[in-house]
Amino acid sequence: MTTSIDDLRFFQVVASSQTLTAAARELQCSLPVVSKRLSALERRLDAQLVHRGTRRLTLTSEGELFATRLEEILDRVRELEDVVGHRSGELRGSIVVQATLGLGRAHVAPLLGEFTARHPRVSVRLRTSALPLRPHRHEFDLAVHVGTPPDSSLRMRRLAKNRRVPCAAPSYVDRRGMPERIEDLAGHDCIVLRENEGGFALWRFGDARTPRQVRVRGRLSSNDGDTVTGWALQGHGVIMRSEWQVRPHLESGALIRVLPGVPTPPADIHALRADDTHVPRRVSELIKYLAARLPDRIAGRRYGE
Repeated sequence: MTTSIDDLRFFQVVASSQTLTAAARELQCSLPVVSKRLSALERRLDAQLVHRGTRRLTLTSEGELFATRLEEILDRVRELEDVVGHRSGELRGSIVVQATLGLGRAHVAPLLGEFTARHPRVSVRLRTSALPLRPHRHEFDLAVHVGTPPDSSLRMRRLAKNRRVPCAAPSYVDRRGMPERIEDLAGHDCIVLRENEGGFALWRFGDARTPRQVRVRGRLSSNDGDTVTGWALQGHGVIMRSEWQVRPHLESGALIRVLPGVPTPPADIHALRADDTHVPRRVSELIKYLAARLPDRIAGRRYGE
């Protein structure tokens, strides 16, 4: 029995998942079904593809090779589908989109809904995660990422301008005072967002010519941006959050800008895709759609105002 395109797509999901349970959830079937199908594929190939017995799914060297080569094959299939779809003048096919939790829920998901309503033969699978991107695992066709891309090999297009800004509730400032210098933040209760496994307690200021940074600390931290913002609204400390996320609270006065005279470096929102693959027209059209719609949406404007 030969390996089918469906088998390749199945293992693509397995290879890009943290666990077999996560793969089962993505494939919308039970864990025993995934395990049985994986075992059948390994028997057919006469090779072990995945290490069992670990908390996180890891590929064997044969599994890594198979995952890499199947991406080349599936990319050719996507290219062929795109050529056929282009002749009909209609967008068709599937798109896997990855985004951060907060931005994905608040803005990316609604825009994807609009896009599929305009193009009924396109299907979109959105993955939201606080984990860092792993582009070498080919987890997505398109990623919507805030800040500097984690991999210089990725092609990117800016979708919207953005900065991270420090802010706090008026009640906190009344109780603890307003920081006057960047260094003052080291003595304040700072609520840390543990995002992308990076230097989450290192807050950056200035610009490319005069970068500055301060290491902050506090008793509250989370990997969920909405939780962090909620604590700040309750007066528990200072946060450093994306302008797109806190703008409504700043405009209402529920939060106030800390160190308003000190610039912060850009943390623009980008569309990222692999540089070494054919880009289906449905993906390029989605990128154009997001670039046209996202800036107005995060600014609270109606499109075209």
